[in-house]
Amino acid sequence: MANIHHENVWGTVVSIESENLNLSYQPQIEFLHTIDQIFSTYIQSSQVSKLRTNQIQIQECDPMLVQIWQLSLIARELTDGAFDPWAVTGGFDPSGYVKGWAADQICNQLQSAGVKHIQVNAGGDISLRGGSSNQKPWQIGVAHPQLPDEISKVFQITDGAIATSGTAERGNHIIDPQSKTIAVGARSATVVGPDGGLADALATALIVTGRDGAKWFTKSELEKYSCWVVDRHKDTTWEIIK
Repeated sequence: MANIHHENVWGTVVSIESENLNLSYQPQIEFLHTIDQIFSTYIQSSQVSKLRTNQIQIQECDPMLVQIWQLSLIARELTDGAFDPWAVTGGFDPSGYVKGWAADQICNQLQSAGVKHIQVNAGGDISLRGGSSNQKPWQIGVAHPQLPDEISKVFQITDGAIATSGTAERGNHIIDPQSKTIAVGARSATVVGPDGGLADALATALIVTGRDGAKWFTKSELEKYSCWVVDRHKDTTWEIIK
C-alpha cells in the first residue's frame, strides 16, 4: 500500500508517493506553495514577476531563484540556446526548469527523513528514489503525444528523473527562443537522467530543435542523460541511449 498525496499548485497537479503511511507531507506541501510564490509568472507579487518588471534585481532575490538563474545559464549553454528562459515574451521565465528541480528537492527532503521509496510527479516531470520496492524499479509510461490515453514507451528507473515535454498534457505551448513562435522540432521529447531540473530543460529544448538536438545532446557534460523523441510531422521516433 502506498501513501499518495495530490496537490493542486503551479497550474497543475503535483503527486507525492511513498511507502511511509504515517507521513502527512505537510513540509513538502508548504514547500510547493513557497515555490509558487517565488517562481509563478501569474502571481504579480512573486519574485519572478518583480524580476521580469525590473522591480528587483537578481542579487536581491531568494537564494533558490538565484540558483535557478545560474542553472538556467548552464542549461542554455548546454543546449546551444534551445533552452533560453530569457528569450520568452515578458522576460525571465524558468518554468521549464523549476518543476523538475522542485520534484528533486522534495525527493531529497523525504530521503533525508529516512523514506526509501519515493515518486514525485510534478505535472509530468518525475523524480524517483529507491525503486517502487527493494527489488523493482519504478515503471514510468510516456503518453503518445496525439493519443494521451495510450502509452508509447515505458522506462524503468530506480533513482533519477524523467521529464517529458510536448503536446500531450498542455497542447503546443513551447516557444522557440530564436523565432519567438511555437516550437516545431518534435511532438514529444522525454529525457532520463540524474537531475530533474536539467532533464526538464533538455526535454523542452528537444521540442525546439528536434533531430538537430542530437548535436548538443551528445556533449560530454550530458553523458548521463538519455532521450526518446517523437518527430513533429510523422510517428517516427529516435533516441539516444547512454
